[in-house]
Amino acid sequence: MFLKLLKYILFSAVIFIIASVLVVVVFKWVNPSTSAFIALKSGGLDEMFYTDIPKQDWVPLNKISPYMPLAVIASEDQIFFDHFGFDFNQIEKAMKENQKRKRIRGASTISQQVAKNMFLYPGKSFIRKGIEAYFTMLIELIWGKKRILEVYLNVAEFGEGIYGVQAASRIYFHKDASALNAGEAALLTAILPSPLKRSVARPSAYVITRKGQILTQMELIGGIKFLHENIN
Repeated sequence: MFLKLLKYILFSAVIFIIASVLVVVVFKWVNPSTSAFIALKSGGLDEMFYTDIPKQDWVPLNKISPYMPLAVIASEDQIFFDHFGFDFNQIEKAMKENQKRKRIRGASTISQQVAKNMFLYPGKSFIRKGIEAYFTMLIELIWGKKRILEVYLNVAEFGEGIYGVQAASRIYFHKDASALNAGEAALLTAILPSPLKRSVARPSAYVITRKGQILTQMELIGGIKFLHENIN
């Protein structure tokens, strides 16, 4: 009985690994029409096969203003180009801070956020975190930094039913994402990771302050030159 169970578990693990690698390889070249996060918010994973769920207005990274990837890196993951999916210093810092306060502070990198939004269900179990770590390493290995940034900017939520920087740019600024200036990119980034609590159209004092902080960080990490030096 035990051997039969062990064989079943090993067989299932092998099938999962093969299937997950194939999916990640496909999405390196094929733009996903949705993500697990969007599908679940739209009614469940089965809704991924229907046409009435939100779809990203997908744009390649070279059609997105460089200020936008610069802003999200400056705000959320300043060592994005130097890590392999995880910022262990921030993880350790967050664990220490979370022991002292009620509000939990996350330490997810951009890569972890992409892995979570693209492939996973909501939750905080150890199993789910383990799967998130697995997919994070997988996309780092197979996609690379440029593709991770491209997917992130195309699946990120910027308001109720607003997914991807192209849709956000058109709705809030009436222009394509390629035309975003530094201030607009910083403002879009300032509402992350709580786009339903914070507003681009009616920014609070916090969002305005956060926008200024992001603009400062964009300059401090090296501006557009920093992005161009690392993204190619």
